[in-house]
Amino acid sequence: MSAIRIVHDYPHPVRKVWRALTDPDLIPLWTATGAGARPVGFDTGVGTHFQFVAKPKPGWDGVVNCVMLEAVEPALLRFSWTDNGGGDETEVAYHLEPTPTGTRLVYEHTGFTRAGGFVMAALLGRIRRKMLRVGLPAVLADLDDQGRLCTEAA
Repeated sequence: MSAIRIVHDYPHPVRKVWRALTDPDLIPLWTATGAGARPVGFDTGVGTHFQFVAKPKPGWDGVVNCVMLEAVEPALLRFSWTDNGGGDETEVAYHLEPTPTGTRLVYEHTGFTRAGGFVMAALLGRIRRKMLRVGLPAVLADLDDQGRLCTEAA
């Protein structure tokens, strides 16, 4: 079985990182460095069905179906992840923990099987690394200490 695991430290408080990961208005800002997915129906309530919708690509309609499995603010976000066209039901988890200089995020995407799963994990891994190392830091830099976009605070 293949999996993606990314560990990254941010010089921002845990609540600020949590907001960037869970605010439906902020999510597309940092996912834009990947496939540009926007959440539809996203909520941290356990059992919530939601989708991530991105621009379709050849062989993919751009839709991922998810169910919120666990949300422990501000430490853990866990949901299922299934391509709209079928395939493995996988699981995504964001683990947040405070560090002396900010927040450590551990991203895990597990459940990929067979050769196709290996290829998908490799592809998604590259995209997620860019989103978490380029996109998310840019959004965090644009948030004030209360987690509002600096343009909202004015």
